[in-house]
Amino acid sequence: MTTKAIKEREGKREALVQKYSAKRRKLLDERAQCYSELEKPKSDKNAALDRIAQIQDALDALPRNAGPKRLRNRCQLTGRPRGVYRKFELCRNKIRELAMQGMFPGIRKSSW
Repeated sequence: MTTKAIKEREGKREALVQKYSAKRRKLLDERAQCYSELEKPKSDKNAALDRIAQIQDALDALPRNAGPKRLRNRCQLTGRPRGVYRKFELCRNKIRELAMQGMFPGIRKSSW
């Protein structure tokens, strides 16, 4: 069973991702635009590279936990971090238990 502290930490990460998602998306779009300007034949490459460096510094200044890669899928019932099915947001163990009880219509334990 996952401790309460770990669940709260994951909640804080989710809140940070939500808070900085718009700013992060804007910076990433600007950086992509600068990279596309580098490919143009008559562009000022030094200015574009300087702008890319500035944007990267701004991205690095964001909190570490603001990145969506830092989130971890966890079971909604137990908090287990592994074997979590996205469709149900439950770990494999709980899916099996609930399927055996008939809680998921159309899903049953296979046997042959």
